[in-house]
Amino acid sequence: MDDGQPLFRWSWVVSNWDNDSPNSIVNLLQAHIVMSAVPVIVGLLVSLPLGLLCVRWRWLYQPVSGLMNAVYALPSLALFMILLSVTGAEPVTVIIPLTFYAMAVLIPAVVDGLASVPEHVRQSAVAMGFTPLRRLVQVELPIAVPVVLAGMRVVAVSSISLVSVGALIGQGGLGNFFTDAYQRDFYTPAIAGIVLIVLLALVTDGALVLLQRLLTPWMRARRSA
Repeated sequence: MDDGQPLFRWSWVVSNWDNDSPNSIVNLLQAHIVMSAVPVIVGLLVSLPLGLLCVRWRWLYQPVSGLMNAVYALPSLALFMILLSVTGAEPVTVIIPLTFYAMAVLIPAVVDGLASVPEHVRQSAVAMGFTPLRRLVQVELPIAVPVVLAGMRVVAVSSISLVSVGALIGQGGLGNFFTDAYQRDFYTPAIAGIVLIVLLALVTDGALVLLQRLLTPWMRARRSA
């Protein structure tokens, strides 16, 4: 960037907000939301039954947890590059590794959440004639919600951040602004991308906190008592 030029140009934001280009701010923001939300949703849908199996058969938890931890330790860029030859430069190349990262956090969250259910609560449900499925849905899962959603908050913010790495293979959502800024030595796209990613993370985290409050009204009643 030439000396004397402003660090951030609002005119660039206005002209690139929604200009029918694939790299407009609106289009890249939408792509970023999809690529960060799908891994969280799919990861939760897979982690719930796996977590239940790990609670039912405790011996299963260690190998599953160990495998997920090994996957979580792998650099995201390396996984993107490996999948690139199979899935091509498509959003799914970013979504697949992030889904496994999500599972690495959510499976322990599900197991810990179900383990937090007091035994006397389970016994009370059995004494009231609850079937195992009804006890799970109406008693155990609601009590596990705070722990599971705490894991989801970590996963959601992490996914929003890691999607940006996909810009190195052309599928990074708002992260594409970082490579654009570097290539042109022009800081405005990078600053805009950082601000939008941070705002997206804050809004997502706030939405999950609100969801937890809606799903656990008894916790609010306990605090106000």
